[in-house]
Order: sequence, then C-alpha cells, then structure tokens
Amino acid sequence: MEQQVNDRELGWNDAIENDGEDYVLLPEGDYDFEVMSFERGRHNGSDKLPPCNKATLSIKLTGADGQTGTIQHNLFLHTKCEGILCAFFTAIGQRKHGEKLNMNWNMVPGSKGRCKVGVRTWTGNYGEQKQSNQIKKFYEPQQKDWRGGGF
Repeated sequence: MEQQVNDRELGWNDAIENDGEDYVLLPEGDYDFEVMSFERGRHNGSDKLPPCNKATLSIKLTGADGQTGTIQHNLFLHTKCEGILCAFFTAIGQRKHGEKLNMNWNMVPGSKGRCKVGVRTWTGNYGEQKQSNQIKKFYEPQQKDWRGGGF
C-alpha cells in the first residue's frame, strides 16, 4: 500500500490512528517514478559527507504489475554527489547527458522518470533485521535497461 505523502509534524493534542503496518517492500527492479513532493533541508555532516544542503524527495514508484509504493530519497547538494544530481535531473528531463544545468527545484514536484530500486537491509536499534527500498540508479529517458530491452 502507498505511504502518505502528506507527512507533517503532529501537535501535542492531535488525533492519531495509523499503526504504520501498511509499508510494502517492493522487489528489486526497474520502476517508473513520480516525484510527489520535496522538502529543502540540511545534512549535518557525516564521516563520508560534510554539512550541505539536501532535498528530501517523496517518490511514488510504480512497477510493471501496477504495484505502487512511496519512498523518501535524499539528494545531497555537494560536489561529491554531483553525479547523482546530474542523473536525477537527466531522468526527469530537465537536463541532457553532458549538459550544464542550473537545478530548477520548482519543476521537480510532478516530474516523472525511471529508476532501479534495490532493497537495503540493516539492523534496528533492538537488534532486529529491517529492510527498506532505496533508489540505486536513475535512468536517462529511453535508456535501455541491463537486459537490453527498451522502456
């Protein structure tokens, strides 16, 4: 089932009802996507990446069988991540491969493209194994997938 795209902060007296059990783990593969929304934020820095701006995207994925899911995907605005930024803006049609582009974030919501989705496994705070989907690669429009077929 699809995750809510209207995520928001809750007030101290707000009513709650979503048990959070509706998360669907999609199988690894190629999916069409649509950017439902994005938020501007800040990455505080880590061992691999210094502090920088980030865009947190809410992305709806749709498989060939019609199954859908929504994931959150971060794009870090740093030169170390410029390749993935170029791939994303190429996938949504704002950029052609090899072109210089000033990123137009106002055009991002509603943008569509195609991507490769993987499954990430990690250990939770209490030692339990958890899994979630993550985008591994953004495809250029009309790019052939690894099997040699077109979209």
